[in-house]
Amino acid sequence: MPEREQKHIAVLDAGSANVRVLCGEISDGAIRYRGHSVAHARGMRRSIIADLGPATESFDGAFQAVEEAADTQVASATVGIGGSRVRGVTSRGGILLGSRMREITRDDVRAAVERAREVHLPPEYRVLHLLPQDFLVDDQDGILDPVGMVGSTLEVNLHIVMAPASTMQNVVTCANKAGIEVSDTIFEAIAAAEAVLTSDERELGVCVLDIGAASTEVAVLFEGAVVHTDSLPIGGAHFTNDLAVVLRVPLPEAERLKLQYGHTIVTAIPQLNEIMVQAPDAGAGQYRQVPQRHVCEILEPRARELFQMLRNSLRQGGVLEAMGSGCILTGGGAKLPGMAEHAENMLRTSARIGLPVPLSRMPDDLIDPEYSTLIGLLLYTHRVREQRAADEIGMGARLRAIFAGSI
Repeated sequence: MPEREQKHIAVLDAGSANVRVLCGEISDGAIRYRGHSVAHARGMRRSIIADLGPATESFDGAFQAVEEAADTQVASATVGIGGSRVRGVTSRGGILLGSRMREITRDDVRAAVERAREVHLPPEYRVLHLLPQDFLVDDQDGILDPVGMVGSTLEVNLHIVMAPASTMQNVVTCANKAGIEVSDTIFEAIAAAEAVLTSDERELGVCVLDIGAASTEVAVLFEGAVVHTDSLPIGGAHFTNDLAVVLRVPLPEAERLKLQYGHTIVTAIPQLNEIMVQAPDAGAGQYRQVPQRHVCEILEPRARELFQMLRNSLRQGGVLEAMGSGCILTGGGAKLPGMAEHAENMLRTSARIGLPVPLSRMPDDLIDPEYSTLIGLLLYTHRVREQRAADEIGMGARLRAIFAGSI
């Protein structure tokens, strides 16, 4: 008999190429691997759901497979949200605490955040995250948690991540149709950051680039807080499509060439290297030779375009100089050779490929950039639940003290 889901967390990463589900088990306050599944994504296009029927079937198949792998029933899941239309904006707002200084409460913090979120958003967008960067008490900035402090004014610098309402709702609808309740939604780049960053990188400033199939999600962290988010309309599938069009080969053959021979820096490949390409104009089962450098000449401009977009995004967000720890590339598209070098050249900073931290009992083949978002979703969900539980315990203790003092 499958176990109940009480001590388990399930997360869903619905990409344009694959639908992945991961189940973790909570043991002694820590999260460990229980099972995962990967299903081919159907009904997905450009990181959004284009056809509810096939997409629901993909979701259902992935959840059924993970239930079998984890030997547990899954009733709810946290879902990753991505796509080229996710945006971030930073706002400041605050409240007056009264004519006299007084102690700041958790309700005051919520009120300040609500005031800061009162910014104009496009009508088709919904808020995905409200992420406080720091607080100001009577103009003293850099405060991480003002609860318990004394002051007369409270302000907050707030980063707001937003996504089209239709993008979020369609994912929720597909999950619901597959029999799964969506417990939370998380921007995929923030989830990936949870899996690949060290505490020092978060403090010194770092850009996380999650390169998926249809889009690339961006998150910049500085002094432990998210200071910039964006999504770029280029992903690994664009590299594949470029090869298919220029070489006149089917997409599966273009994908094979990219994975086996691809490189985004032409000069890294010897001039005399040649590869065999299967193409329709060569006849059934026949191959033709092309220089390997020709493949790289097709891929390199797309890589330059991606990192030019990234540089423009970081400059517009005012964070181009805030990356003391450089740029971390993750996601399946990060595995294309030469991508880190392009990041270093374009951003004038260090760059590395980010691997997800291994969970207890997790198979080694999941320590791969492709699974950074999935594992990050699990880690992020677990951390948030632990924080909420701690807050509830603290609130309960305060209430007990109040009632005890009134007897």
